[in-house]
Amino acid sequence: MTHNHRDFLKDSIRKRVDFSQTGQSRGMAAPPPQKPCPPGAQKIVLAAPGSWRSIPGVSLEAAIARRRSRRLYTKEALSFEELSFLLWATQGLRPTNSTYKNFRTVPSAGCRHAVETYIAAFRVTGLEKAIYRYLPLDHALVEVVRHAGLEGHLSEAALGQRFCGSGAATFIWTAIPARMEWRYGEASAKVIALDAGHICQNLYLACENIGCGTCAVAAYDQERVDEVLGADGEDEFTIYMAPVGKVADRLEEE
Repeated sequence: MTHNHRDFLKDSIRKRVDFSQTGQSRGMAAPPPQKPCPPGAQKIVLAAPGSWRSIPGVSLEAAIARRRSRRLYTKEALSFEELSFLLWATQGLRPTNSTYKNFRTVPSAGCRHAVETYIAAFRVTGLEKAIYRYLPLDHALVEVVRHAGLEGHLSEAALGQRFCGSGAATFIWTAIPARMEWRYGEASAKVIALDAGHICQNLYLACENIGCGTCAVAAYDQERVDEVLGADGEDEFTIYMAPVGKVADRLEEE
């Protein structure tokens, strides 16, 4: 089994994929780049790039040098602008003159962007405590579900890692494999995992910009987190999560 896993990681996409059999090659329509909103859902428009006044900014060099996994957070809330900034930095659209309107702030294999972003908002100014889904094409949020004791639900779903419910918000990323499979077939698992890594690294660096910390988490109860989000666990399922909170100091954590 270990040998098979290593071979999968070493395989190039061209070696593994029969491109004549992909949905793209067979003329099938591509899955939508953004999960549709439920009928009648109200979109919460986020603060747009260029309008942020509370983002102090640090140099890229400083952000890279400071980047740590931080698990200790204060009770301070995130501002609406700060959350808007973090969402844009991790999955937002970047400026372009192209007619193709899905170029984002992170790279993705074939620009397929098979990852959806959910936010468990515990303490965010202007938002009720709930789970929201980010709409990158609109730079907006849509409320998904409210749970009593949301912090506890997420901590338990993260196998008792209490810091997953102690920040101001927790980012939860799901995969919709069909978006990537349309172009890359069975190699999709490899490139979706790579995409998730790009997204989370941007979150780390963006957090350093606003006095926040985060910690990437891949240990969780798959069925429990999917249930909390309302994901079906087959066509969409959780692949990664990361709590975000203000940090009292810059003490290094491993």
